[in-house]
Amino acid sequence: MTEQHASPDNEYLCFQLGTQYFACNILQVREILQYQRPTTIPQMPGFIHGVMNLRGSVLPVIDLAQRLGHGSSRVLRRSCIVIVETTASSGQDLGLLVDAVHEVISLPAADIMPPPPFGNPIRPDFIAGTAMPDGRHILLLNMEQVLSLEEMIGLAKPGLEQIKAAITGAVN
Repeated sequence: MTEQHASPDNEYLCFQLGTQYFACNILQVREILQYQRPTTIPQMPGFIHGVMNLRGSVLPVIDLAQRLGHGSSRVLRRSCIVIVETTASSGQDLGLLVDAVHEVISLPAADIMPPPPFGNPIRPDFIAGTAMPDGRHILLLNMEQVLSLEEMIGLAKPGLEQIKAAITGAVN
């Protein structure tokens, strides 16, 4: 019998939005912060919760529930901001408002099923796959699509241009 060791490629951070469980690859997660109210910016789409200063860098904070097409998140006791990095946003860190973070789970590739072709209110390109560890249904998110800075800019030209300028100014 061969023993499978967990590698970061098949480890996922499991978190909750409402009653649903989601996960993203642990390699994209930089840190998890206790919720702090971000600064709101006018003319933003509803899923942009605001911006925050993290050690001198301006980070947009995305209300992940709203970005996925659900209602806006209510900030609760266990709400937190997950800082992630994606290549879709040019290696820029972004904050995700989630209801609760649960655990890091290991999922062998054989346990990941393709996204359902229908019956899911979330855009199909946002879902990388599904898994059912311990009987819980978890949607694995395609963070490159969910956090596509170009798409988000298209949804809110004036306000996101300001964020993009602040981000690129802080990076340069």
